[in-house]
Amino acid sequence: MKHTLLAGLFLGLLATSAQALTLKVATLSPDGSGWMTKMRAGAAEVKTRTEGRVDFKFYTGGTMGNDRAVLTKIKIGQLQGGAITGGSLSDFVRDIQVYSLPLKFKSFDEVDYVRSKMDVPFSKALESAGFVNFGFAEGGFAYVMSKNAPASSISALRKQRVWIPDNDRQSEEALKSLKVAPVPLSLGDVLPSLQTGIIDTVASSPIGAVALQWHTQVKYLTDLPMSYFVGTLAIDKKAFGKIAAADQVVVRDVMGRVFREIDQQNRKDNLAAYNALLRQGIKQVKPSAEELAEWARFSTIASEQMEKQGIVSPQAASQFNAYLTAFRGGKKS
Repeated sequence: MKHTLLAGLFLGLLATSAQALTLKVATLSPDGSGWMTKMRAGAAEVKTRTEGRVDFKFYTGGTMGNDRAVLTKIKIGQLQGGAITGGSLSDFVRDIQVYSLPLKFKSFDEVDYVRSKMDVPFSKALESAGFVNFGFAEGGFAYVMSKNAPASSISALRKQRVWIPDNDRQSEEALKSLKVAPVPLSLGDVLPSLQTGIIDTVASSPIGAVALQWHTQVKYLTDLPMSYFVGTLAIDKKAFGKIAAADQVVVRDVMGRVFREIDQQNRKDNLAAYNALLRQGIKQVKPSAEELAEWARFSTIASEQMEKQGIVSPQAASQFNAYLTAFRGGKKS
């Protein structure tokens, strides 16, 4: 009888151990950011509701490298997931980059309408490509911020040393269409490069500039939303499949809610950070009507060039533009 009880207990412990899984997730977001605060709270709730069978371990602040390095580590099993920008997932779902086509959105209302049509198809496409995800969260609009001189016009931008993320083909092609020679750097190299003059201009969301301390090195902010980006928590589908079905439901429920909350909170935080930058003395630069017309021409040329080079498909660009046109014409459905 004693041996039977011990054997049963041993088998029960084995079963519990086999079901437990720690998902190792990397992100560029630093600890203390709104993004990480909410993800950690979600992870704690998942652990509680699954009675410890599912846990998350986060590697923050780019300690595992940039997004592409994280994706490589997911592929070889060193990580199970990453909180990654949409553009970095373009090798799997290229058309998600349509959100970041330059100077397309004019308001958050336009963003919300287009995303209400395109987020779900993109999410499903990521699942088909092997990544469980929980919807998208707003990264926000990227604004040009410069150190030595305003960048209200394209001609002014050509005189500056402009940073782009390394391996960011979309940004590289956009700047090349402007005849600007970009300086590709990893995220961790941006601040010291601003300090030493290797670069003097960045494009970033306001909360990104504050979190990464770039705002301490710039003097001008061009009041023109250059591009828009989203992020998601992408988990390797095979790793996720090792979680018991009932616990998968819990993870999707909790993290789906968390990403809806991050989506809403990031917009508020970006608006607050934008105003904080101005209060700290960074000068807001408003392009003239002539300069805005020049930027609009660039938007058209750059978008067409990206279609030709296959960065986004003509079908996705056409659908994106159709949604924008419908919204602006009051014909939204």
